[in-house]
Amino acid sequence: MHVRLIAVGRLREPYIVSAAEDFRARLRPYHRLEEIEVRSDDAILRHVEPGDEVWLLERTGTQLSSEGLARKLEAMQTHGHSRLTLIVAGAYGAPAGVVERAAFLWSLSELTFLHEWARVIVLEQLYRAAKIIRNEPYHH
Repeated sequence: MHVRLIAVGRLREPYIVSAAEDFRARLRPYHRLEEIEVRSDDAILRHVEPGDEVWLLERTGTQLSSEGLARKLEAMQTHGHSRLTLIVAGAYGAPAGVVERAAFLWSLSELTFLHEWARVIVLEQLYRAAKIIRNEPYHH
């Protein structure tokens, strides 16, 4: 599956950059990953194409277990979706147009995370889900 991650802002902290690089490398055998960093929320929709399945990271969205995420991703592939676009909006949330475009609002937790951390958590969870789908060791 082709996974696109559109995020407002850049990864700046060296330890977060390192963690993201680690999970990008781990994801390579499972997904084609494309990351797009934009400067503002207004630029997000310019990178979304009509056929994209769009999930917006939103703290008021639906929480998934790791197994639930794996099932949801597997169902997407079964139903012919070949590209997933994940969006991490800016600090004040996504504009209405982005929320409306999203097919799914995904909450990582009731906790609030730094946007940089949210990106790494998403990468790790995508990797974990891929391992679950293939029944490979990593998830306990």
